Amino acid sequence: MSPGILLTFVLGYFALLLGVAWYTSRNSNNDSFFIGNRNSNWMLVAFGMIGTSLSGVTFVSVPGLVGATNKSTGLPNGFEYFQIVIGYLFGYLVIAFVLLPLYYKMNLTSIYTYLEKRFGISAHKAGAFFFILSRTVGATARLYLVISILQTFIFNEMGIPFEVTALVILLLILLYTFEGGVKTIVYTDTLQTTGMLVGLVVCIIVIVKVLGTDMGGAFSMMSEKNYTHIFNWNVNSGSFALKHIIGGMFIAIAMTGLDQEMMQKNISVKTLRGSQKNMMTFTAVLMVVNFLFLVLGGILYLYANANNIVKPPDELFPHIALSDAFSGTIGIIFVIALISALFPSVDGAITSLTSCFCIDILGIKKSDASEKEKKRTRLKVHLTFALTFFIMVMIFKWMDDKSIIDFILKFAGITYGPLLGLFAFGILTKRKLNQDLIWTVCIIAPLLALGVDMMSNPGAYEGRFHTKMPWLHDISQATFGSYSIGNELILINGILTFLGLWMISSPSDKTELKPAY
Repeated sequence: MSPGILLTFVLGYFALLLGVAWYTSRNSNNDSFFIGNRNSNWMLVAFGMIGTSLSGVTFVSVPGLVGATNKSTGLPNGFEYFQIVIGYLFGYLVIAFVLLPLYYKMNLTSIYTYLEKRFGISAHKAGAFFFILSRTVGATARLYLVISILQTFIFNEMGIPFEVTALVILLLILLYTFEGGVKTIVYTDTLQTTGMLVGLVVCIIVIVKVLGTDMGGAFSMMSEKNYTHIFNWNVNSGSFALKHIIGGMFIAIAMTGLDQEMMQKNISVKTLRGSQKNMMTFTAVLMVVNFLFLVLGGILYLYANANNIVKPPDELFPHIALSDAFSGTIGIIFVIALISALFPSVDGAITSLTSCFCIDILGIKKSDASEKEKKRTRLKVHLTFALTFFIMVMIFKWMDDKSIIDFILKFAGITYGPLLGLFAFGILTKRKLNQDLIWTVCIIAPLLALGVDMMSNPGAYEGRFHTKMPWLHDISQATFGSYSIGNELILINGILTFLGLWMISSPSDKTELKPAY
């Protein structure tokens, strides 16, 4: 399909977003930007959070997982990813009924303020730092991968350089988040989630029709190819069911419940009850949407097998959707859906990073400055993060190595471990911490977790660093045998942080005790 036509629809979509942003950001102030004046509609927040949770990388990667070979079994992965989604369910229950009551009772704007009230300023700064590090690295890596897809299929053919594509996309995101912040994002994310889900459903329907069958027939065909199995009971596999479920649970707690971006939208709802309804509605819809992505993946592989198409997992969906075999309609829908999946994760990241830096690092809420001066500071920080995103995307472009990007995404996940350990220690114990050693624990624990992962999966790190490390295999065999760590790594990281914090803690005097709730 003509890149010019695709670009026209992309620009039209941007124009719609800017119109929504202009309408919703009227009469906005700092509270509008940070927490939407605590007046967000819980149904809109729940629906919009789907788009935030499912980035553009998820849009192309989850379907690609279905037919990819599981190294431990030699069979397709099938729907094994849904094991993680089941774990999300348990994690979101903890968020709804443990963390949200805490955040509302303390009337938090930034969730990391809890750490200061519980442990002091060092814990507060550490929590904010690790969120900023994790979200910046993770969001920009995902942004780079999606821009690369758009560059390959649209902008290269038009002679537009990658740098210009990245800069224009970030400027457009900046335009519609600059004033309204959370107040605007609640509405734009709802629009974008709608675009993503419509695109997902339409792509499934069109490809099933091209296969000459119906959904029942498609499921039968996928079952024959062993694409529909969900549970993996091989205990040594990285995708063993309990590993995925437990890992998914703590991934949800750490990367949603302890993430300012996700919680910023939740606590913008007026009441705790409304926020809890938002979380449980979001959970139900997210499980259905993830299942649909897996169904799409199975259908894509059926089509690829029938037409002798062999592509890497992450390239399969864009290759088929934008191929000449389909009418232009599905290509347009794919591009709009891809952008709809990308933007909620990027606009929310820039907004939440701005909020976190202003509140947690600069202490803007405690400042005696005027509202006008606070707004000026907030706008400068917002622009700085947009520039940081551009620089990071260009660094990833310079690397031009997807295995490096995979490593960086894992690194971003590992850095949530200190957050998990800090919040767990605050909620589950009544001990106080040695302020001088909090940073030491929060730095050493992720490094130890990374070392444990290297020992468990030496082959993966050899591929990323393009070097042979026989000594690492020897250590791995002696330590782990055939066991391979999977998504439970974030739990291991949190436990290491918790144990480290216990070592630098002491019993609190009753007169000094600051309750967790």
